[in-house]
Amino acid sequence: MSDQLPDPSTEAEVDNARRGFMQSALLAAGATQLPVHAAAAAATPGPAPAPMAPARPLTLNINGTDHQLSLEPRVTLLDALRESIGLTGTKKGCDRGQCGACTVLVDGRRVNACLTLAIMHRGAKITTIEGIAQGEQLAPIQAAFIEHDAFQCGYCTPGQICSAVACIAEMRAGTASAVSPNVREQAIAFTDPEIRERMSGNLCRCGAYNNIVAAIRATAKA
Repeated sequence: MSDQLPDPSTEAEVDNARRGFMQSALLAAGATQLPVHAAAAAATPGPAPAPMAPARPLTLNINGTDHQLSLEPRVTLLDALRESIGLTGTKKGCDRGQCGACTVLVDGRRVNACLTLAIMHRGAKITTIEGIAQGEQLAPIQAAFIEHDAFQCGYCTPGQICSAVACIAEMRAGTASAVSPNVREQAIAFTDPEIRERMSGNLCRCGAYNNIVAAIRATAKA
């Protein structure tokens, strides 16, 4: 019998080789158990991307000016305003119609520009925040927002102001809301609950809601 001890480095190499062989064998065995349809799906290439729709000529009337555009039918009004016309006052917030930052007026009605296609508004009168002011003079609602400190970061303010313009017009026209005491009455009181209900689609992450309501109430009663 030899008294020489085995070389530790040799044993480690043997163990590593044995471990690598076992791992390879297990992987190979597992691969043979894959369902045929799974292997076929892995080998099948994915669907080709949908081709881009050709751009079409389009005229949009924005703030009283006609803009001649060439847009794909799938372009939203928000992207047309910001990317094609350069009116970046209208903000892109959630892009899902939940925050109201992109609110504009279409024929006097509030619209979330991120949820509507530009091509749908041929012939309509579209008003953005850039069209609210009266030339170089601020509109009453804009002056009221400043006076009542109705904004902080200002990101939601363009949508808030556009929505406020329509909100005041609705109440003056006698359009009832979910909180109107009597929907048959043609006169709507300019109360805080009425204003809050009508402005509930416009979020302010800074929490300036009380001041926004005050600015709208002051403008409506002026």
